Amino acid sequence: MFNLANSYYNGKGTGKNLEKAFHWYQKAAENGDEKAMLNLAICYENGEGTEKNYETAFYWYQKAAEKDYIKAMNNLADSYYYGKGTEKNLEKAFYWYQKAVENGDEVAMFNLATSYKNGEGTEKNLEKAFYLFQRAAENGEKYAMKDLAICYKNGEGTEKNLEKAFYWNQNAAENGCINAMLSLASNYYNGKGTEKNLEKAFHWFQKSAENGDEVAMFNLSNSYYNGEGTEKNLEKAFRWCQKAAEKDHIKAMLNLANWYYDGEGTEENLEKAFYWYQKAAEKDHIEAMFSLAICYYHGEGTEKNLEKAFYWYQKAAENGTEKNLVAAFYWYQKLAENGDEKAMNSLAI
Repeated sequence: MFNLANSYYNGKGTGKNLEKAFHWYQKAAENGDEKAMLNLAICYENGEGTEKNYETAFYWYQKAAEKDYIKAMNNLADSYYYGKGTEKNLEKAFYWYQKAVENGDEVAMFNLATSYKNGEGTEKNLEKAFYLFQRAAENGEKYAMKDLAICYKNGEGTEKNLEKAFYWNQNAAENGCINAMLSLASNYYNGKGTEKNLEKAFHWFQKSAENGDEVAMFNLSNSYYNGEGTEKNLEKAFRWCQKAAEKDHIKAMLNLANWYYDGEGTEENLEKAFYWYQKAAEKDHIEAMFSLAICYYHGEGTEKNLEKAFYWYQKAAENGTEKNLVAAFYWYQKLAENGDEKAMNSLAI
């Protein structure tokens, strides 16, 4: 029954048919086949050949794990860890991750290491976390490679070693770990653990950005803007900055606003400049607050509004440094000269 189910599931020797695969996995599972129990649980979790049902998936993961089927133990632990189909229970998640590792499950090593690193379901133990990350990384687990690099970078559970941090970042990135791509780019950009290489930094910023990382998008934009590791290209700098801003990267919002204001890499557009200054200011970026205030003061990209100009100057001054206070004082004077009573009162104080 199990083999027949696999044939239908994979479309080997017959046409692929998930409904029939589900039917035969169910039959085999009900007859005590632990492999079928695992695959039946996966069908329920993913909605393959049946409706998605996390509770029933959990039930079958549990049945298979309790029959000592190693591959099911990690899945059961995940169910407890994420609270899928059952109540979240980090202690039980840790128990099953540990049991899976003790029985030779290499996939569970990364999860057990993470539990030790974060103190989830057990006491925090960075040495054990490092040991397990190392084992999992050496077995080809890309996310473990990334976390092992972090251990070496920060000296967590082992001595700090930037060269080894770079080595494992490189391995993780080359194996497709997006977060590692950004870290590797930063290693090359700053010359940490390796020689500084702006061309390689640009390459990995680009790879990470193309995979949707907004920090990488912002850094790639800066690379194009400054001509670092590639030819200077203001249009491409603008495009990647826009992508980062649209993913809520605050510094990218400010840069995008400035470029709309100055017409760099795009046509000048004061309305769009105002829009992005406002977005960044509302996320507490102090420089954006000043720029937004200036827009209101001069009526650039929006209607002139001295009260709102005062509000944003004041907010920037309250959140800023001595330099911000000097700038705010200058604009309070300007507002006071235009008859703004609040500004006059602030100057009087």
